[in-house]
Amino acid sequence: MSIKTKIAAVALAALTVTAGVASTTSTAQAKPLGWGVGVGLGIATAAVVGTAIAASNDPYYGYHRCGWSPRYNAFGQYVGSVRTCY
Repeated sequence: MSIKTKIAAVALAALTVTAGVASTTSTAQAKPLGWGVGVGLGIATAAVVGTAIAASNDPYYGYHRCGWSPRYNAFGQYVGSVRTCY
């Protein structure tokens, strides 16, 4: 199977499961909003703020270790060097 076929199969399976869950019927019950909404909004807000803070700073891991690495072809022959950072 190609990667596109695998992705399509997973997407179709996810769509089928989602449709199955959405199609289940149950009686609607009116009740006040509980702790779940507040906790969910708190987690969502923390994720947004954390992402904004992380995006505004320089990455802590950085690219501090750079050097030249030899490159070889499929036959093991040296074809040159390339600069790599890790």
